[in-house]
This record gives sequence, C-alpha cells and structure tokens, in this order.
Amino acid sequence: MNRRKKINQLLKANAKKASAKLAPKSKTKYISKADRLKLAAEASQDSIISAES
Repeated sequence: MNRRKKINQLLKANAKKASAKLAPKSKTKYISKADRLKLAAEASQDSIISAES
C-alpha cells in the first residue's frame, strides 16, 4: 500500500508541475526602478517632440 501511495504521490506532483507550466502567467515581469525612470523619461521626450512638430 505504501509503495502504491508513494507512486501516486509522485505522479500527481509531476502532473501538477506540468499543468502549472502550461497555465498562463498571472504576474507581470518585474521592471526595476531605474528602468521605469528611463521609460518615463523617454515617454516625456517623445511627447515633447510630438508637441513641437
């Protein structure tokens, strides 16, 4: 009985890992504070350029 339980436990764990890999990711990719500041600076420069032309 213990052997069967252990095998079932391993199979369930592997199935759970496989389904987790296929599931869509809910978390967004982390963007560092420095990168966020760079993106904000680029966006402000783009808006200034588009306003001038």
